[in-house]
Amino acid sequence: MRIKLLFILAISILSLKTYAQQSSRPNIVVILTDDHAVSAIGAYGSKYGATPNLDRLAKEGALFNRAFVVNSICGPSRAVLLTGKYSHVNGMRDNRDRFDASQDVFPARLKQSGFQTAWIGKWHLVSYPQGFDYWNIFPGQGLYYNPDMISMNGDTTRHNGYGTDVVTDMTINWLDKRDESKPFFVVVGEKAPHRTWMPDTADLGKFDQFNFPLPKNFYDPYNKRLAAEMQDMSIEKTMKLGYDLKMKSDPDAIAEAFIKRMSPEQRKKWNNYYDQVEADFLQKKLTGKALTEWKYQRYMKDYYSTTLSLDRNIGKILAYLDKNNLTKNTIVVYTSDQGFYLGEHGWFDKRFMYEESMRTPLIIRYPGVIKPGTVSNQLISNVDFAPTFLDAAGVAIPKEIQGLSMMPLLRNPNSSIRNSAYYHFYEFPGEHSVLKHFGIRTSRYKLIRFYDHKNFWELYDLQKDPHEMKNLYGQKKYAALTADLKKQLEQLCIQNKDKEALNALAQNF
Repeated sequence: MRIKLLFILAISILSLKTYAQQSSRPNIVVILTDDHAVSAIGAYGSKYGATPNLDRLAKEGALFNRAFVVNSICGPSRAVLLTGKYSHVNGMRDNRDRFDASQDVFPARLKQSGFQTAWIGKWHLVSYPQGFDYWNIFPGQGLYYNPDMISMNGDTTRHNGYGTDVVTDMTINWLDKRDESKPFFVVVGEKAPHRTWMPDTADLGKFDQFNFPLPKNFYDPYNKRLAAEMQDMSIEKTMKLGYDLKMKSDPDAIAEAFIKRMSPEQRKKWNNYYDQVEADFLQKKLTGKALTEWKYQRYMKDYYSTTLSLDRNIGKILAYLDKNNLTKNTIVVYTSDQGFYLGEHGWFDKRFMYEESMRTPLIIRYPGVIKPGTVSNQLISNVDFAPTFLDAAGVAIPKEIQGLSMMPLLRNPNSSIRNSAYYHFYEFPGEHSVLKHFGIRTSRYKLIRFYDHKNFWELYDLQKDPHEMKNLYGQKKYAALTADLKKQLEQLCIQNKDKEALNALAQNF
């Protein structure tokens, strides 16, 4: 009898210890958006008032000025987040690959340690999620209006409403039904503000009063930058009046399908707005630079209007955490799968290792750990997210993970975890014709190696040339610096086991 009582007591103590450990571990909410440019966020300096809830999050947490992605394209960026490994290791080099979701992903480890895990919204990895208690995802890129969603059962269901609202409401519904005795981890995968920048009907025209100034390098001549000259992502030549900018006078079957998907009420509001825009446009009969600059203004108005619903839904999530007394024990992370060009170099889209696409927004609120109002200028890579979440949850970081935990930096913003960031883009030939390239980004300099189709280098001093207009490679006064950066880059390629990059270096080192 005594032995039985001792056994019961031991089990009870162990259960209480496990419960205490789980209840003290922070919940984690990751809001992952698509193509959200740093320059469009108020906390990063945008002046248009589009992101009050994100700005609140930054005031209550930390804003990271030097957060970068390792491969600026949708699917591969998500694969890096899930695995903590570079694209050549996790197998998702570009959007044409299929992610092996059965590999070691950090949410599965969180689940094994007692977390409830979920991914809701944009997934875009071809395969279905694994390692989650719950998932409900868009097929492919997903749609803005009345989107289809694939459930864990494999069923595809159309959900009425605006896509950003649908994902947020589904997230809150999951949170409401969770087991409150366990910590939770959830990725809120929003489509916005991905191309073709379709605002909610409530936000149509919200930025029409603004005349957005052209970026200083909007008319970039691409001197000594062959890859920039070869691209096919310019607002002038590539952006379509019908597909991108909703002008019916330039018929586009895909754009028409997007509109047909709308309810009669949605379509009426949509047509009422864009028909007026188009009538004014046709009356002007624009050509040349005037047409290019009209396209830029139209693009910016749609892009910013699309971010309004995104920010509003972030506010819904923050309000839910507040209302349910979850704020103090929940890490909230806001980031995007990459940056985006808002007219810099005359472009839209991403892909290049240049700052606007390699740099991604990163805002983290972690009550009790991060001091409110913290601003960090330390280098961070999205390969560091997985080990950070594991570390915060008290879960061992597997040695195969290539990223570094940010926890030392979160506890002490004056510390650093890396001296450089590595980048490798693979999708060529492909959409927008951006050449294959890889490189190193230090606190001041950036060295890029373009290879395979064309072989050349680019070097930038980001302190003197933040817009990356002057390729310094080959200049004698930068010879020593270039040699040092090449050695650092080679070491990163060896360290990261990037054989393709090492082979490219061997061709012309």
